[in-house]
Formats: sequence, C-alpha cells, structure tokens
Amino acid sequence: MNDKIRIVGLGGLDEEGKYCTVVQVNDDIFVIECGIMDPDKTLPGVDYVIPRFDWLIEHRKQVKAYFLPHGHDDVIGALAYVYEECPAPVYGSSVTLEMLKMFTRHVDKDPRMYDLHVVEPTSTFKVAGRNISFFHTAHNIAGSSGIAIETSLGNIVFTSDFVIENAAVPSYLNDMNAIARIAEKPTLALLPESIYAARPGYTAPKYKLTPHIAETFKNAPGRIFISLFSIDLYNVNEVIDAAIAYRKKVVFYDESVETTVKALQSVGELTIPRENFASLDDVLRLRDQDTVILMMGFGDRLFRKIALLASGQNEDKRIKLKETDTFIIASMSNDNTEIEYTDAADELYRSGCHVNIIPKKQFARMHASEEDLKMMASLLKPKYYIPVKGLYKDLLANAMLALSMGINLNHSNVFLPGNGDSVLIDEKGARLFNEGIPHGDIMIDGQGVGDVSKVVLEDRTKLQEGVVILALTVSKSKKKIIAGPDVQMRGFIFAKDAEIVLRDVSKIFVTTVEEFLNKPIYNSDEMKQNVYEKCLRAIRRQTGKEPMVLPLIIEIE
Repeated sequence: MNDKIRIVGLGGLDEEGKYCTVVQVNDDIFVIECGIMDPDKTLPGVDYVIPRFDWLIEHRKQVKAYFLPHGHDDVIGALAYVYEECPAPVYGSSVTLEMLKMFTRHVDKDPRMYDLHVVEPTSTFKVAGRNISFFHTAHNIAGSSGIAIETSLGNIVFTSDFVIENAAVPSYLNDMNAIARIAEKPTLALLPESIYAARPGYTAPKYKLTPHIAETFKNAPGRIFISLFSIDLYNVNEVIDAAIAYRKKVVFYDESVETTVKALQSVGELTIPRENFASLDDVLRLRDQDTVILMMGFGDRLFRKIALLASGQNEDKRIKLKETDTFIIASMSNDNTEIEYTDAADELYRSGCHVNIIPKKQFARMHASEEDLKMMASLLKPKYYIPVKGLYKDLLANAMLALSMGINLNHSNVFLPGNGDSVLIDEKGARLFNEGIPHGDIMIDGQGVGDVSKVVLEDRTKLQEGVVILALTVSKSKKKIIAGPDVQMRGFIFAKDAEIVLRDVSKIFVTTVEEFLNKPIYNSDEMKQNVYEKCLRAIRRQTGKEPMVLPLIIEIE
C-alpha cells in the first residue's frame, strides 16, 4: 500500500523567518525547522515572532521528530516555546544542537527538556521505521544539512539554506556525493529555499568576506572593528583566519560575542590560537595596530550597538573609537533594518574613524541563487516542485525558474502554497488544498507567549508618537468642574508649537465634560470615551500625529 503524504507550511511562506514545514506520511508527522522571526517596526516591544502551532499541538501524539537542518534562530528558535506542549525527539548536528541549547538558555528556558539526538551532517538513520537522510550543505554555519525523507512514492527532499560550493572548508562542505546517492532513488517532491531565487548566477564566491577585509587587515594604521550578524559564523572564521595571517589579536566586544564563540569552540568548530586572542581586560594594553575587535548581534540590535559605540554612549568605557580606528561594516541591512543601519553608519562617520562599508552587491548571504537552484533540481529531477522559505516574489521566482528548466516541471506539478495550505500527494497525484489549518503569528514579549494583543500593539505604537494626559476633578452632586483642567504633553510636540494645540485641547476637554455633567443621566465611561475621541481628532487634525491620549477624571460626591 502506497503512502499518503501531506506537506504543510506553518511558517516561512511569503515571509523571511519563522520557518516551519510539516511533512505527514500516513499518521506520522515530521517537523522540519521550527524558527523565530525578528519583529519589524509595526510590533513595538515584541522580542520574537513564532508560528501558530495549534494544529501541531492538536496532533502531538503523531509527531515523531523535529529535524533541524542548521543552528540559526530562524530555524531553531521557536522550538524553545513549543516543545513543552508538543515534545518529540530532536535531530541535528552537534553545532545545531549546541546553538539550540544556547538560544534556549538565552530565553530563560531549560535545554534539558529536549530529547536530543546528534547526527552527522551527512548520515542516514531511522525514525518511526522510515529512512531519514541528512546531506551536508554549504551555509554560513557549520554542520548545515538538507534532509530527505523516504516514502514508498519517492524521497521528499528539503534543501534548507545552501550554496553550491566545492572548495569550502570541511565544516562548510556541499556534499555532492551524498546528493547524488539520494538522486539514485526517485525524488517525489523537492522543497528548495527561495530567498535568492531571483538572483542570477551562483552565489559563490560572493559570500566570502576575506577579499573585502584583507587590505584593511594588512594596512590599517590603528585598531580594526568589524561588525557581523551572529548567524554569519562562516565569516567569523574568516575574521579569525585574517587575524592569524596578519598577526593580530581578536577581542570580543561584549559577552554575547563570547557566548557564541564559546558554543562553537565546545563542538570543535572554531579555534583561536592563544597568541591571537586577548580579553577585554587587556584591550587598553594592546598596541592599536595589533587589535581586532569583533562585534556581533541580531538585526537592528547590532546596529544599535554600533550607533551607541560611535556616539560614545556604549556601556563599556574601555572601548572608545579613535580617529585612527577602522570600522568595517560587514552586516548588511534588510527592509526592516534600513533606518537603524543608516543611523549607525552616519554615527560612525561623525566619530571621525575610518569607515569601510562592504557593498551589498559585492557581499552576499549564503543562500541559493538561480544556478544553485538549477543544479539541485537537475540532480534530483523531482516529480513535484514546492518552493519554500521567502517572500512571495521569491517563491514565485523559484517556481518560474523550475518551469523554465525543461525537466518535466509544469503548472500541474509546481505548487505555490501559502502558510496553512496543504499539498496532498498519493499514488493518484498531487493537489493543493486549503484545509483551514490554523496559521499566523504568535508574539513573544519577555516571558509572555501569545499574550500581546492587537490593542496592546496599537497602544505601544501610539506611545511612540508621545503622550497627552488630560486631568480634572468634577463634583457629581454639584455637576460642575471644581479643579483643572491640567493638560500635559510629553514626547509629542516642540514646546514652541504646543501653545495652540494645548489651548484647543483644553477647550475641547472642558466643553465635553460639561456637556456630560449637564445630562440627566451621568455616564462616566461614555464621557471619558468622548473626551478621548474628540481630543485625539483635534490633535490629529492640527499635527498629523496620533499620540496616546489619557483622560484622568477624578470624581467626588
């Protein structure tokens, strides 16, 4: 009897981040990736966004495994929040599982809750009686893999993030032999990443940092600062190698850098010779020309670190920028962080140090471009092609790429599902369904999981535009105002422009309260709501802003 297969995207379709794909074979469920997404500016105060897991929790008894292809937060982070409600064995490389434990501790949870199974980046093992193959891929973190799940109809192959690279160091190897062995059996469905699907050519060698920093390491007159995202661990290795080559000492900018590097050292994926390392305690004793200071972080938090350092507002006063210093920005912005990136670069230029910004067109992230994707599809020759991981424009570019290849992929066997959609496959064929599987975002706010409502986010957004506090005291028995009004504005408008707004808002506030005091039936809640709406409307009309408006009406008998 042939297997019946369901493929569901719970996250990562038409978005970058919170990647999670579910493969159900008969009654067994396998979860591939389980990640977070960094919030954008529309989600003030939110730490992370994770997928909704209602369907997974509802079917928890059928979940046989979590497969983690590599150790980036957008692939592993959500597991810290879902695992207690939906436990199952977790499979990944030693680096991947170490990064999972590190992130879990970072969010104040205990990594001992996991049932962890270390597998080699290229290996085959059984889960629920089914062959699972990991194949080593080149990505910017060591121990990265793609995954093949064997079924009676053929393999379901999930590439995760990769580039075609045959000259990489062993920990960042693209194992073409392993992929060729998987291709010896029919590939039922190929699920390739899509983030760079519209980028022509191969990604290699544009992800390599060394050509962009070698000259600076050789000739910089003073200290070298370099910023990297915490996920770009391949480039961290390049910085260490450059420091060794030019006899410089690497200093970690803060504790977060030290934590990440120690995690890699614990699994043997990074070595810094003693003579090429110095602690922050030694930074003032080192010769400037011998010093490389490595700064790392995630998203806009990294750019805020840079801006604080450049403006002299960083906490550790042992590190201050000098005019002889060189700062290399090797962390590129995306659509959500462009403002913070620009501000950080601007502050660096103001500081007077030398600034080396590596252009986006010359320095790419390690994701598959057009030719990388074509190579993978040509080797595996899938019966069905299902792009995953990326914005809709990227998914569409990936689908169009498959249609153009001439390997029997057409509009009937290339699918573009959205989050919550299912691709159902059996011996009769494949079809795309919307089965009403719950999907969407869960906001993580500190220790709170999913308790950040739309109203809270709206209030936080308004707070960004300032606060207007309206206060007075009324006598309910006398039906009149006996104290006030007092109108206070904070973080909202320049003092010289505030007088007219203040006068008009005060007048509206008093008039509205008096109207309600003179009504036969006094309704306090309705009065406050009217004050709020009328005053906000007046403020919006005069300033174009929508601050938080707080009416404080004290009532006495």
